[in-house]
Amino acid sequence: MSLAKPLPVSQKLKRQVLRDDVCEALLDMILEEELKPGASISIDGLAKELGISPTPMREALAYLEHTGLVARAALKGYKVAPRLTATQMAELIDARTIIELAAVSRAAEHSADLLPRLRQAHENHRLAAAEVGKASSGGAIPSARKMREYFNADWAFHLVLVEGSGNQFLHSILDGLGAHLHRMVQSAGRGVLDADMALHEHGEVLAAIEAGDSRLAVDAMRQHLASAQTRALADAADGSDG
Repeated sequence: MSLAKPLPVSQKLKRQVLRDDVCEALLDMILEEELKPGASISIDGLAKELGISPTPMREALAYLEHTGLVARAALKGYKVAPRLTATQMAELIDARTIIELAAVSRAAEHSADLLPRLRQAHENHRLAAAEVGKASSGGAIPSARKMREYFNADWAFHLVLVEGSGNQFLHSILDGLGAHLHRMVQSAGRGVLDADMALHEHGEVLAAIEAGDSRLAVDAMRQHLASAQTRALADAADGSDG
């Protein structure tokens, strides 16, 4: 029996790009609740809706499974995962706190190398927040795509700090948690936008590192994560009442 020939590099790249595009589309559908928590996912139906073959849809779902946004059951296919509970959201923030406080303490020791990238990340976050502010003018709710762009800019600030710790394992662990934060976005909803508060809190962390005060930087990050948890839980509660 002859073995299948490996795909050419160009074809592999096309498949990768297509899978990533499908992931983006699925994320939007889940966060916009076009696919509601607990709903079964029809691979063939969604593939037809997006005008693609079932193969990239299966690949995208397999990739999204590790984010926790979709779950697969034997012989039953994929379902949209339920929202995070308040306990799960608190545990996720707790895990981040353990990792990030250790990382910030170490990163502050290398502030000369860290500061240019951290300042740029903070500026990118500010610009993304401004875009969301425009999208939410007049009481409108920003699109899931716009909120994910904001979330990615926010998250990048944290990743720069962990990268600055010089510990690749801390970075790897936090990067893995980033996938699960999509579920926190899904669970918290988009009723409360904390961009101004998050920017201010990030600014406190940045200022402490600029001052070379590692203890103050750790305290500022601890306060930021505690406040972020409070806001997320309040938003989730508001969303469950609607």
